[in-house]
Amino acid sequence: MSVIRSTVTGCGSFLPEKILTNGDLAKMVDTSDEWIVQRTGIEQRHIAGEGQFTSDLALEAARRALESAGREASDIDTIILATATPDNTFPATSVTVQARLGITHGFAFDVQAVCSGFVYAMTTADAYIRSGLSKRCLVIGAETFSRILDWEDRTTCVLFGDGAGAVVLERTECAGTNDDRGILTSHLRSDGRHKEKLYVDGGPSTTQTVGHLRMEGREVFKHAVGMITDVIEDAYEATGLTSDDLDWFIPHQANKRIIDASARKLGIAPEKVVTTVQSHGNTSAASIPLALDAAVRDGRVKKNDLLMLEAMGGGFTWGSVLLRW
Repeated sequence: MSVIRSTVTGCGSFLPEKILTNGDLAKMVDTSDEWIVQRTGIEQRHIAGEGQFTSDLALEAARRALESAGREASDIDTIILATATPDNTFPATSVTVQARLGITHGFAFDVQAVCSGFVYAMTTADAYIRSGLSKRCLVIGAETFSRILDWEDRTTCVLFGDGAGAVVLERTECAGTNDDRGILTSHLRSDGRHKEKLYVDGGPSTTQTVGHLRMEGREVFKHAVGMITDVIEDAYEATGLTSDDLDWFIPHQANKRIIDASARKLGIAPEKVVTTVQSHGNTSAASIPLALDAAVRDGRVKKNDLLMLEAMGGGFTWGSVLLRW
């Protein structure tokens, strides 16, 4: 008996040209390269230029994903864009991307789950494809977090960067086994009791301003590893697979210590972990597709490889997607 799967047929990414190194930051706030690398693993991050918006980054990543998939923009019937830094309060940044791609059919919308956004968007796209509402979906994670940082707060401004990544998901009929290509299982969670640990202190309804990112770093770290492993173990239970079966672990790129601790707790070998936080920083919803595209481009990720994607973000939100490439 065949089942419908959502299969990734192409991916792409885009990073702004401007690079901000730890050395550059040390000239702006009381910090050092040694301090940042020791606590986060970050060495540099990309920063959007003046007049360069989230939609601009998303558009370039989308075009590269379409090229990778061998598809035209007109082949896409759905766009789901994950971002916490939209161009405008409304309309959704996805419809700007839709218009600039020249797509006048189908539908587009944004999802906002902060750093978990891409996992949430992939899961949503998968549900739409399996239900028949969508046939071919462009899923994008794009952020300009540099626009919501307090550049005088050394505890947060050193962590984040800008960028975008995208994938094309297509409806395919499969045998219904773990050997199928495509998304095998997804698991999402949230717990709003933790809002004050990671949030932005502004918004249209509260302050009528954009606000700045605020974070209790130690509290976030304390919760991250447990929450991440929770949804990954759910994926294993749903499929009967284990960490030994994984070819690649592609986590949200927030902090190398969190990534390493999660991999150790799950028994995932270090050589299976894709890490780009050193060169991108935390790009929120863009971090997983950026890391995925990097691993595809350099030949690490190959057809039929088993990938585990996971993320945790403000809210708290967290989730996992297990898929075969």
